[in-house]
Amino acid sequence: MNKKIVIALMGYAFCLGMARAEEVGSVDTVFKLFGPDHKIVVEAFDDPEVPNVTCYLSRAKTGGIKGGLGLAEDTSDAAISCQQVGPITLSDKIKSRPEHGSVVFQKRTSLIFKRLQVVRFYDPKRNALVYLSYSDRVVEGSPKNALSAVPIMPWGESRP
Repeated sequence: MNKKIVIALMGYAFCLGMARAEEVGSVDTVFKLFGPDHKIVVEAFDDPEVPNVTCYLSRAKTGGIKGGLGLAEDTSDAAISCQQVGPITLSDKIKSRPEHGSVVFQKRTSLIFKRLQVVRFYDPKRNALVYLSYSDRVVEGSPKNALSAVPIMPWGESRP
Protein backbone atom coordinates (compact mmCIF):
# COMPACT_ATOMS: atom_id res chain seq x y z
CA MET A 1 0.00 0.00 0.00
CA ASN A 2 1.22 3.49 -0.75
CA LYS A 3 2.77 5.25 2.29
CA LYS A 4 0.78 8.44 1.64
CA ILE A 5 -2.51 6.55 1.74
CA VAL A 6 -1.57 4.81 5.00
CA ILE A 7 -0.56 8.13 6.61
CA ALA A 8 -3.77 9.80 5.43
CA LEU A 9 -5.92 6.95 6.81
CA MET A 10 -4.08 7.03 10.15
CA GLY A 11 -4.62 10.79 10.39
CA TYR A 12 -8.30 10.38 9.57
CA ALA A 13 -8.73 7.62 12.19
CA PHE A 14 -6.94 9.77 14.79
CA CYS A 15 -9.29 12.69 14.11
CA LEU A 16 -12.44 10.57 14.46
CA GLY A 17 -12.09 10.54 18.25
CA MET A 18 -11.82 14.32 18.50
CA ALA A 19 -14.49 16.92 18.93
CA ARG A 20 -15.75 19.09 16.12
CA ALA A 21 -16.35 22.75 16.89
CA GLU A 22 -19.36 24.85 15.98
CA GLU A 23 -18.87 28.57 15.51
CA VAL A 24 -20.88 30.54 18.07
CA GLY A 25 -19.89 33.98 16.78
CA SER A 26 -17.03 36.30 15.90
CA VAL A 27 -15.90 39.92 16.10
CA ASP A 28 -13.70 41.80 13.66
CA THR A 29 -10.47 43.21 15.08
CA VAL A 30 -8.74 44.67 12.00
CA PHE A 31 -10.34 45.89 8.78
CA LYS A 32 -8.73 44.46 5.64
CA LEU A 33 -9.42 46.13 2.31
CA PHE A 34 -8.82 42.87 0.43
CA GLY A 35 -9.99 39.58 1.87
CA PRO A 36 -11.75 38.92 5.18
CA ASP A 37 -10.99 41.02 8.27
CA HIS A 38 -8.82 39.72 11.11
CA LYS A 39 -11.16 38.46 13.81
CA ILE A 40 -11.66 36.64 17.06
CA VAL A 41 -13.78 33.52 16.59
CA VAL A 42 -15.76 31.89 19.40
CA GLU A 43 -16.39 28.17 18.96
CA ALA A 44 -18.04 25.50 21.12
CA PHE A 45 -17.32 21.79 21.27
CA ASP A 46 -18.43 18.92 23.47
CA ASP A 47 -15.83 16.60 25.01
CA PRO A 48 -16.13 13.41 22.90
CA GLU A 49 -15.31 11.11 25.86
CA VAL A 50 -17.03 12.94 28.71
CA PRO A 51 -20.72 13.59 28.03
CA ASN A 52 -22.11 16.83 29.45
CA VAL A 53 -18.91 18.89 29.31
CA THR A 54 -18.92 21.74 26.81
CA CYS A 55 -15.91 23.95 26.09
CA TYR A 56 -15.92 27.41 24.55
CA LEU A 57 -12.77 28.44 22.76
CA SER A 58 -11.93 31.91 21.49
CA ARG A 59 -9.06 32.23 19.04
CA ALA A 60 -7.49 34.69 16.66
CA LYS A 61 -8.16 34.18 12.96
CA THR A 62 -6.00 35.95 10.40
CA GLY A 63 -7.77 37.63 7.50
CA GLY A 64 -6.53 39.41 4.42
CA ILE A 65 -5.80 37.73 1.12
CA LYS A 66 -3.67 34.98 2.68
CA GLY A 67 -6.29 34.33 5.36
CA GLY A 68 -9.06 34.17 2.78
CA LEU A 69 -7.08 31.60 0.79
CA GLY A 70 -6.19 29.56 3.89
CA LEU A 71 -2.48 30.34 3.58
CA ALA A 72 -2.05 32.61 6.62
CA GLU A 73 -0.72 31.48 9.98
CA ASP A 74 -2.97 32.42 12.89
CA THR A 75 -1.39 33.75 16.07
CA SER A 76 -1.17 31.50 19.13
CA ASP A 77 -3.65 33.62 21.10
CA ALA A 78 -6.57 31.61 22.48
CA ALA A 79 -8.75 31.34 25.59
CA ILE A 80 -10.88 28.47 26.87
CA SER A 81 -13.78 28.04 29.28
CA CYS A 82 -15.36 24.64 29.96
CA GLN A 83 -18.56 23.90 31.90
CA GLN A 84 -20.53 20.94 33.19
CA VAL A 85 -23.91 21.01 31.43
CA GLY A 86 -25.36 17.79 32.85
CA PRO A 87 -24.45 14.74 34.94
CA ILE A 88 -20.87 13.54 34.40
CA THR A 89 -19.75 9.93 34.57
CA LEU A 90 -16.06 9.26 33.92
CA SER A 91 -14.87 6.13 32.15
CA ASP A 92 -12.31 3.83 33.78
CA LYS A 93 -9.88 4.82 31.00
CA ILE A 94 -9.94 8.47 32.13
CA LYS A 95 -9.80 7.61 35.84
CA SER A 96 -6.92 5.13 35.48
CA ARG A 97 -4.48 7.49 33.74
CA PRO A 98 -5.04 10.95 35.22
CA GLU A 99 -1.52 12.27 34.51
CA HIS A 100 -1.72 11.41 30.82
CA GLY A 101 -3.69 14.04 29.00
CA SER A 102 -5.96 13.22 26.07
CA VAL A 103 -6.24 15.47 23.05
CA VAL A 104 -9.95 16.26 22.71
CA PHE A 105 -9.80 19.01 20.09
CA GLN A 106 -7.45 20.15 17.30
CA LYS A 107 -7.70 22.97 14.80
CA ARG A 108 -5.22 23.72 12.03
CA THR A 109 -3.97 27.30 12.37
CA SER A 110 -1.59 27.38 9.40
CA LEU A 111 -1.43 25.67 6.04
CA ILE A 112 0.67 22.74 7.26
CA PHE A 113 2.68 22.93 10.45
CA LYS A 114 0.76 24.74 13.20
CA ARG A 115 -2.31 23.69 15.16
CA LEU A 116 -4.31 24.68 18.22
CA GLN A 117 -4.97 21.80 20.61
CA VAL A 118 -7.05 21.19 23.71
CA VAL A 119 -5.85 18.46 26.08
CA ARG A 120 -7.94 17.06 28.96
CA PHE A 121 -6.43 15.93 32.28
CA TYR A 122 -8.20 14.34 35.25
CA ASP A 123 -7.34 15.53 38.78
CA PRO A 124 -8.55 12.69 41.06
CA LYS A 125 -7.63 14.49 44.30
CA ARG A 126 -10.02 17.36 43.48
CA ASN A 127 -12.40 15.31 41.30
CA ALA A 128 -12.05 17.76 38.44
CA LEU A 129 -11.34 17.78 34.73
CA VAL A 130 -8.71 20.26 33.55
CA TYR A 131 -8.63 21.49 29.94
CA LEU A 132 -5.43 23.05 28.55
CA SER A 133 -5.39 24.89 25.23
CA TYR A 134 -2.09 25.62 23.49
CA SER A 135 -0.59 26.02 20.06
CA ASP A 136 2.17 23.83 18.69
CA ARG A 137 4.27 23.74 15.59
CA VAL A 138 6.40 20.97 14.10
CA VAL A 139 9.65 22.80 14.91
CA GLU A 140 8.74 25.17 17.74
CA GLY A 141 5.53 25.67 19.70
CA SER A 142 4.38 28.66 21.71
CA PRO A 143 4.33 29.02 25.50
CA LYS A 144 0.98 30.85 25.25
CA ASN A 145 -1.73 28.72 26.81
CA ALA A 146 -5.07 28.88 28.60
CA LEU A 147 -6.63 26.66 31.22
CA SER A 148 -10.13 25.79 32.40
CA ALA A 149 -11.18 23.43 35.21
CA VAL A 150 -14.51 21.64 35.55
CA PRO A 151 -15.25 20.33 39.06
CA ILE A 152 -17.41 17.24 38.77
CA MET A 153 -20.50 18.11 40.81
CA PRO A 154 -23.73 16.23 41.57
CA TRP A 155 -26.34 17.14 39.00
CA GLY A 156 -30.07 17.51 39.47
CA GLU A 157 -30.13 16.14 43.00
CA SER A 158 -32.37 17.89 45.49
CA ARG A 159 -30.55 19.42 48.45
CA PRO A 160 -32.04 19.47 51.98
